[in-house]
Amino acid sequence: MCTSDSELCRRNAKTALVYLLLTIFCALFGAVYELLSCEVYSFFMLYAFLVPLLGGALPYALLLLRKKARSSRPFSAFCLHAGNATLTVGSIVGGVLEMYGTSNRLAALYWWVGAALWVLAGVGLTIRTRR
Repeated sequence: MCTSDSELCRRNAKTALVYLLLTIFCALFGAVYELLSCEVYSFFMLYAFLVPLLGGALPYALLLLRKKARSSRPFSAFCLHAGNATLTVGSIVGGVLEMYGTSNRLAALYWWVGAALWVLAGVGLTIRTRR
């Protein structure tokens, strides 16, 4: 369990909890939306909860399991959070459009921007800064 820096551990735990609550909200939102959609289903809407779960709650929960606390850089954390938000909203918008029976070529932009933000977060974590 995380023991080296209690403030950092508390911040990581709070972030993991927020992502877990967002996961629950997305799952409930998708369930209610599909319940009221006259039995029209969309995989985008059904699995929208996976983005905050796998992209946010799981990584921050794994950080809590480390013996030594570790913090992500502010830029990388921002890109990760923005990428998670973009992909979650893109999944919900894609689900709504699919249930409505239409499509929009701009909806693919969510996936590209979200993936680019995730790549930026990964690059930001791997690049070492000089001090």
